[in-house]
Amino acid sequence: MDDKKKEKQAAAETPDRDVPAPQRKKQDRVEVIAVRNWREYLGESMLIIFSVALALVLTEWFSKLNDDRRSREILHQLRVELERNRANEADQYQYHLKIRRRLDSALNNPAYAAKFISNGEVHLDVIADSGVMRHDLDEVAWQIARQNNVLAKLDLSTYSLLADLYDNQERIPKTEDEVAKVLLTQESRKPEYLRTTIILVSDNFYAWSVERGPKMLRLYDEAIKRLKDY
Repeated sequence: MDDKKKEKQAAAETPDRDVPAPQRKKQDRVEVIAVRNWREYLGESMLIIFSVALALVLTEWFSKLNDDRRSREILHQLRVELERNRANEADQYQYHLKIRRRLDSALNNPAYAAKFISNGEVHLDVIADSGVMRHDLDEVAWQIARQNNVLAKLDLSTYSLLADLYDNQERIPKTEDEVAKVLLTQESRKPEYLRTTIILVSDNFYAWSVERGPKMLRLYDEAIKRLKDY
C-alpha cells in the first residue's frame, strides 16, 4: 500500500516531457540614442563644406586643363595653316608677276595680244595657264580660333597682326572677280578696246595681288614666328 502511494507521488513530481514548455517572451530591444555635442556637428558640417569645395576646385581644374589643351591644339592648327598659306602665297605671287610680264608683252606685241583675245573670244590660258588664282588661301583654323575665343589667349599685338594678315589674305581672291568683270563685258571683246582691256586686267592683278604680295609674306613670317611654341 505504501509502495503505490510512493509511485503516485513520484509520478506527480516528474514533469511530463510531452507537454511543451511555455514559450518565453522576447525581450524588447534596447534603443540606443547617440548624443553628440556641438563640436561634432560643427566637424561634420566643415567636412561637408570641404568636400563640396574640393569637388568644385577639381572640376574647375580639369575644365581648365581641357580648355588649355584644346586651345593649344587650335593654335597649332592655326600655325600649320599659316605655314601652308605662306608657301602657297609665295608661289602665287611669283605666278602673278609672270602674268603681269605676259600682259606687258601683249601691250608691246600686237600679235601676242591677238592670241589673248581674238574673234570675240578670250583665251585666258595665253597669259594665265593655271587660271587667275593658282592657289586657295585657307582660313578654317582662323575662323575656328575666333569662334572658340582662343585668340583671347594671345597678346594684343599678335591678335592685331593675325587680323591684318587674314584681312589682306581675304582680298587676294578678289583678283578673280575683278578680272572677270573686265573680261566678261562686251567692250573687252572688241578689237579697238584690246589695249584698254589688257591694261585693266594687268591693273587688277597688281592692285589685288601683286602689290600686297611682299607685305603678305612678311606678315606670314612674323605670325609663324609668334606661334612657334604651338
